[in-house]
Amino acid sequence: MIKKEELTLVQEWDKTFAKSEKVDHCKVTFVNRYGITLAADMYVPKDAEGKMPAIAVCGPFGAVKEQCSGLYAQTMAERGFITIAFDPSFTGESGGNVRYMASPDINTEDFMAAVDFLSLCDKVDPERIGIIGICGWGGMAINTAALDTRVKATVASTMYDMTRVNANGYFDSEDSEEQRYEKRKAMCAQRLADLKAGEYTLGGGVVDPLPEDAPFFVADYYDYYKTDRGYHARSLNSNGGWNVIGCESFMNQPILKYSNEIRSAVMVMHGDKAHSFYFGKDAYENMINGNKYTDNKELLVIPGAVHTDLYDGGNYNAIPFDKVQAFFEKYL
Repeated sequence: MIKKEELTLVQEWDKTFAKSEKVDHCKVTFVNRYGITLAADMYVPKDAEGKMPAIAVCGPFGAVKEQCSGLYAQTMAERGFITIAFDPSFTGESGGNVRYMASPDINTEDFMAAVDFLSLCDKVDPERIGIIGICGWGGMAINTAALDTRVKATVASTMYDMTRVNANGYFDSEDSEEQRYEKRKAMCAQRLADLKAGEYTLGGGVVDPLPEDAPFFVADYYDYYKTDRGYHARSLNSNGGWNVIGCESFMNQPILKYSNEIRSAVMVMHGDKAHSFYFGKDAYENMINGNKYTDNKELLVIPGAVHTDLYDGGNYNAIPFDKVQAFFEKYL
């Protein structure tokens, strides 16, 4: 038996959303292939019988399972799926002895480890497993679908391609060799500064206080992560953020290289007013370009929705859960 790390998990309800009386909830743990123990919330429909379809949920990038991934997981459990929402390696309640680091490889493996867990769960039909990735984890979900043939259906919601934004900046405004060189140089200097200091420097979460001239997408994040709407004490984005060097390797490792070889079903779901919409549109186009399996691929555009509207529904219940449910019922 692969040894798990002993994690101290909060048992009381500490989510940013109300507890449903339609599902049973418990904490579970599982180990990824790097030996990191991951913590998850598991949601099971109260009327569950036999082996059921299951969904693993993660995201946004820098969030915790008590925020919107948990909301997605609980809602999909209400609709007839066994679900887990997990914290990625090095964050939240999950293990990893250097905190607030990220890795395209390890974070893809986190999703695959969640599929391992569900595949071996007595209540789950291992042939009917899907995943949902939100924000930066939308890109990770698509990357996982390209690697893990056990995943039968994937939803990428309000997605980011974290490798693209790290290498090119927002809206590809830093897409040049010169600017990437300066970022690499700064990262290398930061590594030495951290070693000399004996600790890693945090990059800061969502800006607080919010500047009067902040771009809309910064204000959008503030409205979710820094207010009663979505604040959580363990959330990186709500507090000190990732380590400055936490996402260093993303600059050199595109995660969606073989997305056009995905055979399983994928739905990219994005608001047309989101600053991040270009990530979703481009990911979908790249995924179907030259792909022999396009009949089960879909770009679902939500009119008027901004980025964080698909975190928790925003001001007008923007998450189309009926369509998400129909998608998974069709392909799981």
